[in-house]
Amino acid sequence: MRDAKSRGRLLKDLIEAPEILISPGIFDGYSARLVESRGYKSGAISGAGLSECHLGYPDRGLMGLDENLSCCRKIADCSNLLLHADADTGYGNAVNVFFVTQAFEKAGVAAVMFEDQTWPKRCGHMVGKSVIAAEEMIEKIHAARDAKKDPDFVIKARTDARGPLGLDEAIRRLNLYAEAGADLLFADALLSEEDIRTVAANVDKPLTVNMGLGIRARSTTPLIPPKKLQDLGVAAVSYPRLLTTSAVRGMINGFDAFEEMVEKNEPSDRADLCVNFEELNSMMEVEFLDELEERYAAGPGKAV
Repeated sequence: MRDAKSRGRLLKDLIEAPEILISPGIFDGYSARLVESRGYKSGAISGAGLSECHLGYPDRGLMGLDENLSCCRKIADCSNLLLHADADTGYGNAVNVFFVTQAFEKAGVAAVMFEDQTWPKRCGHMVGKSVIAAEEMIEKIHAARDAKKDPDFVIKARTDARGPLGLDEAIRRLNLYAEAGADLLFADALLSEEDIRTVAANVDKPLTVNMGLGIRARSTTPLIPPKKLQDLGVAAVSYPRLLTTSAVRGMINGFDAFEEMVEKNEPSDRADLCVNFEELNSMMEVEFLDELEERYAAGPGKAV
């Protein structure tokens, strides 16, 4: 009997499919449950989302390996999504990357991303980025390739060279990383549709991109619909800020309503701002816990 496909193989099948793979950004149990309930197969764990949600600070290299890994493991435990983890720069040199790769694979994700920024890194759409030598990053990819137990576990290589060194250098680096063993390539903070088209046409492995917050954001990459990205030659796309920023807006609106209730000293049940108790419990799979409780409940007549 043939073994079931691994998470990495399932993710690779989606990356290699004709249709672009859409991976909404997730950062906690709420967002993972929501994305999966809407029928998506893959989710991109946002490093920025984890830093902001769990540390309360921007994505500026403050989150360490243990915090990142713990969050990713918990998301993997409550979800069947094929997860992309963000391991920043690998928390050290190529030797560190070897062990970091194994740790994330054991945590239950399907892919892990390493980037070629200097440490401390910063969000790809922030100013002031710098990158390490391409040769150093190549050895990190070699280490990640050698470390993985499942040959199909996806190694995603990201370059931040577009801003500081230009588009040609970003493309050169991505091809070097592909040759070193990366399965999926990511050029962050591309400036235009033409940038994306050019990179997709000139790299040797599938290309993924991140989409930011839209035309109102101070973001470098324009917001482009998935089908158009597919036409540009992109294999996969993530939207890492959609749910994090929506969650913050929802909390602001909810707290505004709370303060209005306090000020007016009148009850305010804002159904337009909140999911109800039953909907929330259902999304968190309370029915599964109910079934387990009934299955294992002790009592008269219970078979032993």
